[in-house]
Amino acid sequence: MARPQLTPREDREVFIVPLEVRPEHIDENDHVNNVVYVGWLQDVGTAHWNARFDEETRARWAWLALRHEIDYLRPIAPDATGVTARTWVGDPQGARFSRYVRIEDGEGRLCAQGVSEWCLVDARTLRPARIPAEMLGPFQA
Repeated sequence: MARPQLTPREDREVFIVPLEVRPEHIDENDHVNNVVYVGWLQDVGTAHWNARFDEETRARWAWLALRHEIDYLRPIAPDATGVTARTWVGDPQGARFSRYVRIEDGEGRLCAQGVSEWCLVDARTLRPARIPAEMLGPFQA
């Protein structure tokens, strides 16, 4: 059973990433393959991190995806244009936080939504680290 539609929290920035549907994304059912959606969730989260934090911070810290959960609600056609992803983060839970993603077609219709659980790690040692409070600021509205 699909979860209710994800809605961004008012206190969070919604980061928007355009998505390109390429021929290699299309499967034998003539729509975007499920594996592509997983890649999009990861790419969108990474793009948001890269856009909000400087090179020094990104060199010190890294994020590891621990889990992805996706609800597929409407297929995306092979010739789709204007597809976008909207993403925002939840509350930190120690070294982890959830990232929410809505994937919409060119008409703004919800096609898929996902929740990913990410873990902050020291980029050198890959050991988990508690998310510093100041790291949430750039993700807030």
